[in-house]
Amino acid sequence: MHNAATSLSWRPRRRTVVSPHHPGLSLFPWLDLGLKVLVPALLLVCLLLACRFGSFQAYGELLSRGTYTSLLPALAAAYALAMLLFQGGRTILWARYKPYPLADGPLPSLTVIIPAYNEGAMVEKAIAAVAASDYPADRLEIVCIDDGSRDDTWLYIQRARRRFPHLVRLRRFAANRGKKEALYAGFRQGRGEIFVTIDSDSLIAPDALRHLVAPLMHDARIGAVAGNVKVHNRHGSLMGKMQGVRFVNLDYLRASQSAYRAVVCTPGSLSAYRRTALLPILTAWRRQTFLGAPCHHSEDRALTNFILRRGHYTYYQRTALVYTLVPETYAGVCKMYLRWERGNVRESCVQLGYLFTRYRKYRVLPIVEFFMAQLEYPLTLLFFGLLMASVAVYPLILVKLLAVLGLASLVNLIYYLWLERDLEFIYGVIYAYYAFFLLQWIYPYACLTVRNRHWLTR
Repeated sequence: MHNAATSLSWRPRRRTVVSPHHPGLSLFPWLDLGLKVLVPALLLVCLLLACRFGSFQAYGELLSRGTYTSLLPALAAAYALAMLLFQGGRTILWARYKPYPLADGPLPSLTVIIPAYNEGAMVEKAIAAVAASDYPADRLEIVCIDDGSRDDTWLYIQRARRRFPHLVRLRRFAANRGKKEALYAGFRQGRGEIFVTIDSDSLIAPDALRHLVAPLMHDARIGAVAGNVKVHNRHGSLMGKMQGVRFVNLDYLRASQSAYRAVVCTPGSLSAYRRTALLPILTAWRRQTFLGAPCHHSEDRALTNFILRRGHYTYYQRTALVYTLVPETYAGVCKMYLRWERGNVRESCVQLGYLFTRYRKYRVLPIVEFFMAQLEYPLTLLFFGLLMASVAVYPLILVKLLAVLGLASLVNLIYYLWLERDLEFIYGVIYAYYAFFLLQWIYPYACLTVRNRHWLTR
């Protein structure tokens, strides 16, 4: 049995800090260059081998064997066609997306809430980034909550308070209660017309707050806005680089969802909430349970669901930038993804409960998006399982798979190339293989352990 404090803990202290405006601790230059040459070369080899040895004649031989593996080509074709159509539709929506421009007139008052647990010096940097923003100081307050940290986090929070006494308000829990309780305390204490949540391991760009509130000022129906999350430590390791590309590609998902004003997750790293949309659902959000267990993790996805269910719109603001730390080890990434997937499984069930009600006027595209997203993981797992079994019977299928994975990753990375225009997209190709072979277990395990309260600190 886990200690209560351990089960609710949500952020350990991390020592690696890299400036978002400087390359920082880059990989060895020769390794970086080598990967950017080697990966395309290996992908080309896979394509050539697939054409030579993974021909349709070979698939004919497989079908003629009459084994269960004969289902694989038909399943793969149906899956590929469905995802291609879905991807095409999303791409059209993504291409039409535009962030809201900065609004004219007086800016609303903001309460920026920064919960912290065992974050050390990073929390002071997060507070300082908000204090240094170009948002009018007389319209801004920062509420920082120490969630029972066991290290020197409180000392750094106090130091930030001394540096910015006109902006920073503090609260300290005697024991760890969990991130949701820390956020709830901040929401209750805040006085702003708009609430902004920022993780204590994240640094916002100087103009992020102005851009973040723009959609709320332009459209009164929008209740929450998601910021653009980038990786702070992307140049420190191979994992950091892979995650850096993956996080950029989240733009594709949130921008396409913004076309019908239904971004399904406003991330804890940077999001804004209209006070009038948030306060009525706070108590229900705080006391939420699922299958009899309290919901302690994925509080951001849950909060978004509550806001959507009340008929408010949610939007993504590409120009509101925040840089966050990510895990740099396999174990850390697995913990992070498992935490996310448990929340996704739970909140997808919650979303299904109101998706067909009259919670909003335009519901067709959110419904299509929901079911396509839910089918993606099970079909991928089924395809993966059949593929692994088929490789034992007919190994040459693996050649075809490696080529298809590479090509599919390149298609997905078109969005990255359009937005970033650099050669780092190669790390997205590496990540595609990495995720397919090493992270497939996370989704089914998350489904089986969805009631697990353990926060899995990264």
